[in-house]
Amino acid sequence: MTTPQTRLSPLEVRERAACMCGHGYACSSFAPGHALHLIQARMASATPLGWADAIVEQTDAAARTLTLRTLDGIRVTVWNAGGAALEASAGTPVALHRDYDVLAIGAVHYNVAR
Repeated sequence: MTTPQTRLSPLEVRERAACMCGHGYACSSFAPGHALHLIQARMASATPLGWADAIVEQTDAAARTLTLRTLDGIRVTVWNAGGAALEASAGTPVALHRDYDVLAIGAVHYNVAR
């Protein structure tokens, strides 16, 4: 006689998963605003027309947000768990990929959530 195995549905497993960046470790999630996925980085670099130059208006390191103003005058607030708000201060020139939500601060790219 066999014992029936209890299996968790994928939904139950996903609900219990937590990103390690909330515990002070490297991001273990590719959700918006967390770790930058290789495919996301490649798609952003392969579509240069999607980039918009912007200037950082303000940062909030505690909330992990940056408020940007594009050269078109559009104001965008983005969130990143990986420390983008610590890397850029007010007045820093950045680039935001509008299609793939990638923020470039110098040579470093971040996955951001709007």
